[in-house]
Amino acid sequence: MILDLFKLENKVAIVTGANTGLGQGICVALAQAGAKVCGVARRSCAETKALIEANNGEFTEIIADLSSTSPINEIIAQAKNAYGKIDILVNNAGIISREDAINVTEEDWDRVIDINEKVVFFLSQAVAKEFIAQGNGGKIVNICSMLSYQGGIRVPAYTASKSAVLGLTRALANEWAAHNINVNGIAPGYMATNNTTQLRQDNQRSEQILERIPAGRWGTPDDLMGAVIYLSSEASNYVNGFTLAVDGGWLAR
Repeated sequence: MILDLFKLENKVAIVTGANTGLGQGICVALAQAGAKVCGVARRSCAETKALIEANNGEFTEIIADLSSTSPINEIIAQAKNAYGKIDILVNNAGIISREDAINVTEEDWDRVIDINEKVVFFLSQAVAKEFIAQGNGGKIVNICSMLSYQGGIRVPAYTASKSAVLGLTRALANEWAAHNINVNGIAPGYMATNNTTQLRQDNQRSEQILERIPAGRWGTPDDLMGAVIYLSSEASNYVNGFTLAVDGGWLAR
């Protein structure tokens, strides 16, 4: 049956930025589809764990600071220790720094690029090595952005990093598809999460954003659930290097 292709029973997923917002929603979605989830975050994932276990799902918290590549080997080890293997990686963790481009410091630039771009590559590389060693392929889903396609305002480092992740998604798909590894992306539109609190509290800017979204509303973590399950499941086995916009029609406007 076609719906069986979307099931994730006996799959193990690593999700970064798992404690709040989109990452939390992604963890819940994967667990609801049957996956065992390892959630990575700097702070407690207790709320995510409670949401998953309330529906009899399995969740393991991995506390790690992804401002550098240092924790990557330990993340892999903890995931394998918990569930014996890895099948899915969702690179969701990221930060945004709002400042006029003329005033951005090198320190602020590096902080955004390291988390949003450098760690995404090296964590993907480490997980891909596991996939190849395991011999069964796997799924990597990178969370991109509308600013993977557009310039944005007052977020030059974020725009650079998310544009890079879209390109990286294509590059890794080209090299790893032969190993039965699907690398794809999701570009969320304007989502009601902690990353957009400042925008949503600016009445003028929020109104400008809503006027451009054909759906007429901010997105929510629930809106990403279908896309992440699709790209993490066998239903997307012949999808490689593509980034799916979940944006309420923003890019079509």
